[in-house]
Amino acid sequence: MDSYLIQVNGHGDHAPMLDVHLKSTGSTISPGKVKGRKPRWAVRASEMSKKTFNPIRAIVDSMKVEPNPKKAMISLSLGDPTAFGNLPTNDEVTRAVKEVLDSGQYNGYAPSVGYQSCREAVAAYYNCPEAPLKAQDVILTSGCSQAIELALAVLANPGQNILVPRPGFSLYKTLALSMGIEVKLYNLLPEKAWEIDLEHLESLVDEKTACLIVNNPSNPCGSVFSKSHLQEILAVASRQCVPILADEIYGDMVFADCKYEPIATLSTNVPILSCGGLAKRWLVPGWRMGWILIHDRRDIFGNEIRDGLLRLSQRILGPCTIVQGALERILHRTPPEFYHNTLSILKSNADLCYAALSAIPGLQPVKPAGAMYLMVEIEMEHFPEFENDVEFTERLISEQSVFCLPATCFEYPNFFRVVITVPEEMILEACSRIQEFCEMHYQGAEGTQDLECDK
Repeated sequence: MDSYLIQVNGHGDHAPMLDVHLKSTGSTISPGKVKGRKPRWAVRASEMSKKTFNPIRAIVDSMKVEPNPKKAMISLSLGDPTAFGNLPTNDEVTRAVKEVLDSGQYNGYAPSVGYQSCREAVAAYYNCPEAPLKAQDVILTSGCSQAIELALAVLANPGQNILVPRPGFSLYKTLALSMGIEVKLYNLLPEKAWEIDLEHLESLVDEKTACLIVNNPSNPCGSVFSKSHLQEILAVASRQCVPILADEIYGDMVFADCKYEPIATLSTNVPILSCGGLAKRWLVPGWRMGWILIHDRRDIFGNEIRDGLLRLSQRILGPCTIVQGALERILHRTPPEFYHNTLSILKSNADLCYAALSAIPGLQPVKPAGAMYLMVEIEMEHFPEFENDVEFTERLISEQSVFCLPATCFEYPNFFRVVITVPEEMILEACSRIQEFCEMHYQGAEGTQDLECDK
């Protein structure tokens, strides 16, 4: 009998020992050899990783095109307000983070759902009589994208389906498919300022529908739903008993002639997980601070959804503690004029872009009301040499060095998206180049005139 001593968990100089006896067979045991198995390398990517697919990256990465070397590149494709340096965050925001960093009090682990004091700060900021919030209703996350991921993961099982806007932010589909969740696309209507086709939406609901995603204000549309339209959406959700995942990362980023209504303030019976964060309104997307606000006036989610979010949050162990520590100061010290100035710049750029593109034959922009985007329809019949929006935008890059995102990325072909956060002079130059490009390739005006002369 051969004897081995194996140390197990213990403390100090007298760690307990586990005495293990192996019966000797007289043969040599070769480490690494298991009966019936021939060792071989067989490392494969997981099924989840294979199902993870980002439509934007897939399309953009496949665009094998070089910009015109005679023209400086103007990128109107990236939804990062910090990209050009013309939209810095407020000094009070950066000062809040510096103070926390200097304090040395937020260098350790926080609870996975966030510090209690920081959850209280977010709850107090968004609390209102129509949609009351307490700290227990707030889950802090690593950016709004993780908030959406956790919300999807807690509401839907593999084999169920979710209702997603078309056109819509591609991350919804990316996350859902990686989790084995089916995506059903409901239509938005450009002729109605991108309102939801409510009849189409309701027709998609079945016994496997886990939630409805409502993105307001919208990426990629720049649209803002009216109070009455939000009430119509809630009526569908109420009739069908479908909870709502509200992506409200652009909440309050609306132009002066429009009003933003958080959807939870209009509902007393539909349970809602509202996802938001610092990224866009405070112009700090890289700080990765988001949150889920749990609105459950009728206790339909109950403890099960809350407990599920707690467990799911433990996979990441919470967002950056430094930014958490600065949250209360960021929320309450940021001066109102900062928000106003940001929106004034975005509104001015949106108006300039909309006016310039509206004057170009073959293009039909849809006027935005908020967020950071504008969608433009390409009247493809007037550009017959291009098969679709991807080819159109590829040639726009190669000829004019202007990069707009083809709306195929958002499941909406024959449109493209313009980001309006770039400096004004770049907006004007880009629109001028787009006009030159369209005038070069537009067909149909002469043929229409000839046709009318023959009548």
